[in-house]
Amino acid sequence: MALQKLGFLTIGLFDAADPRRGHESTLEVIQLGERLGFDSAWVRHRHLQFGISSPVAVLAAASQRTSTIELGTAVIPLGWENPLRLAEDLATVDVLSGGRLNPGVSVGPPMHFDRVRHALYPDTADAEDFSYERVRRLLDLVRGVPVTDAGVEGFEVFSDRVQPHSPGLGSRMWYGGGSLSSARWAGEHGMNFLTSSVVKAEESEDFAEIQRSHIRTFRDHHPDGERARVSQGLVVIPTDSATPEQRRRYEEYARQRTPRTASPQGPARMMFAPDLVGPSERIAERLHAHAGYQEVREVAFALPFSFEHDDYVQILTDIATVLGPALGWRRSP
Repeated sequence: MALQKLGFLTIGLFDAADPRRGHESTLEVIQLGERLGFDSAWVRHRHLQFGISSPVAVLAAASQRTSTIELGTAVIPLGWENPLRLAEDLATVDVLSGGRLNPGVSVGPPMHFDRVRHALYPDTADAEDFSYERVRRLLDLVRGVPVTDAGVEGFEVFSDRVQPHSPGLGSRMWYGGGSLSSARWAGEHGMNFLTSSVVKAEESEDFAEIQRSHIRTFRDHHPDGERARVSQGLVVIPTDSATPEQRRRYEEYARQRTPRTASPQGPARMMFAPDLVGPSERIAERLHAHAGYQEVREVAFALPFSFEHDDYVQILTDIATVLGPALGWRRSP
């Protein structure tokens, strides 16, 4: 099956001494993606690290520098967010972008919650609900479910639902999941499904087989069945136009990360997919043989964490001009 939608994902790293340069680099990469014809650009989310901490703000800026590329988050951890305030921000950026926003979210306690609970929720840490209910609240708010009584007070008019309301945004909400329960829940609630290079080993220790199981579970429980949207996000590094020095660094990067892919990691039994490095023709062959990839019609290939701006330019250019066509993708006219 030919690939229908080609996207990429970036973490947006920056130097603490010069954060603007890193954020500008991310925006320039998104602009490049649009020029190359990518269908979507996604940003990761990092709190208390040197990566994008406010993806909605970054994508608001990107919406004003682009006109066609879809803009996504992969993913916003809702444990850090107030769903009502986030719904307002998402709808605002969707309006500014002309309906191009694809918010991806996940749930669970914030990372290192014991360290940040008193700064994040000084009065309510023990009462916060980090279950799927937090996603359901966000979905209701984005989809326009009334949350209060509307009325007029003096000269001020109030709405009974989150404003602005962007009617199409509710159908573009994604859940980033790595387990069977997440896949099932996302399907039952009519979301789209983001599956990445990390999954939980519940039924198997074969990454591709696990991923295929999650995708099929999601579609089995989604009202749209086989038409339900799923995007795969493996780390892909084509080397077609790379210099010898770049190839050496890319291969070393992948080599250092390979040991963790051999078996489930930690108490949660997380499985990591190997990074795909090499000529596009070889990467395409490996993807066509991948049980997870065989289930999808769109991808958001993840860019490596710690490379330089020029490396991302080379990788994205090769993906759009060599790997994408090798997968059957055709740039939209």
